[in-house]
Amino acid sequence: MPEHTLSRRSALRLTGRVAAAGVVGGLALKGGWDAAAPALASGGKKTVRIGYLPITDASALLLAHEKGFLARQGITSPAPVMFRSWEALAQAFAIGEVDVAHVLMPLAVQLRLAKKIPLKVIGWGHVNGSALTVGKSITATEQLAGTTVAIPYWWSIHNIVLQRMLLASGLKPVVRQAPSASEGSVQLAVMAPSDMVPALASGQVSGYVVADPFSAVAEAKDVGRVHRFLGDVWKEHACCAIVLREDLIESDPQTAQAIGTALVQAQQWIDGHRGDMGGLLADGKYLPQPAAPVQKVFSRDPAAYTSVTKHPDWHGERLGFSALPLASYTSALVESMRSTAIDGDTGFLQGVTGESVHKELVDDRFVKQALGGGTIPATKLTRQELIQP
Repeated sequence: MPEHTLSRRSALRLTGRVAAAGVVGGLALKGGWDAAAPALASGGKKTVRIGYLPITDASALLLAHEKGFLARQGITSPAPVMFRSWEALAQAFAIGEVDVAHVLMPLAVQLRLAKKIPLKVIGWGHVNGSALTVGKSITATEQLAGTTVAIPYWWSIHNIVLQRMLLASGLKPVVRQAPSASEGSVQLAVMAPSDMVPALASGQVSGYVVADPFSAVAEAKDVGRVHRFLGDVWKEHACCAIVLREDLIESDPQTAQAIGTALVQAQQWIDGHRGDMGGLLADGKYLPQPAAPVQKVFSRDPAAYTSVTKHPDWHGERLGFSALPLASYTSALVESMRSTAIDGDTGFLQGVTGESVHKELVDDRFVKQALGGGTIPATKLTRQELIQP
């Protein structure tokens, strides 16, 4: 199966439609992205188009297509379309080029509240699966002072957790400001994940924090090392969520249920077939990275990371799968977003509570039904968020 990227013709069509919607400049522009979205057919939408970034966070969505879980639910899904940046994927979703996507959970909050995109998070795509990767000469967080660290997007769990780690080490994250070793500041810079490993190898950045397999790729190329797994800072955090357009859910809840069920089934399948994932995803099938580092993400040996793990019982090195979106996480995430430095507007976070955001953003009916509905134990519906940088 060839790598599923946008063809030049499709890319030109997408660019034209984005321009028509008035969003060529990216997420920072004002205006409603939903304005140009095509109306759903009255009979519902039995064909769904999947959009994703080439990271292992997309595994469940990709396997729902690859292993036929969507097809078994009566859903036709063309080859998933790979995007190179979160902005491009978000724009494509907003104007209706794709129907279902995995997006950064903080980005989903921004799109819903600030950009008024009618999306709903129907489930988590995964938990954990990200790391702060640094140059091999760096052995302590404090050594990042006076350097630049790359992040994939301002509204990402990566930026949020990285800033907590920096502050806990007495460092100051700065935006659009030269870093200073004497002042203990670290410059944050948004960078496409595919550019991060070369930037680390060349010394352009001292480290980067992003989803895998990019930490595993740096290890394989011997240009960097894992400094801390984000799952060892925020236990079982949800980096990416699966989103659907709200009008699809309202017009065709059966299709939404089918997608939710396929998502849960794919996650369960992955947990039982971790040793197969490198061969299924890598070498241009869905992810451009080689099979070995991709496989490593699914089968990491915790014993190899005891020197960088503070909470070994959390297993933050393990890419996990849990579809049920918990209100406690959304609430803690919104509060963390308020105190995170970004290059952009934060006004949409004023006057909202984590509880109200969860109610507006999340529709968990479909994954709950797939997980057993009323038989789900109450202990699985709530948890205490553990964040210890």
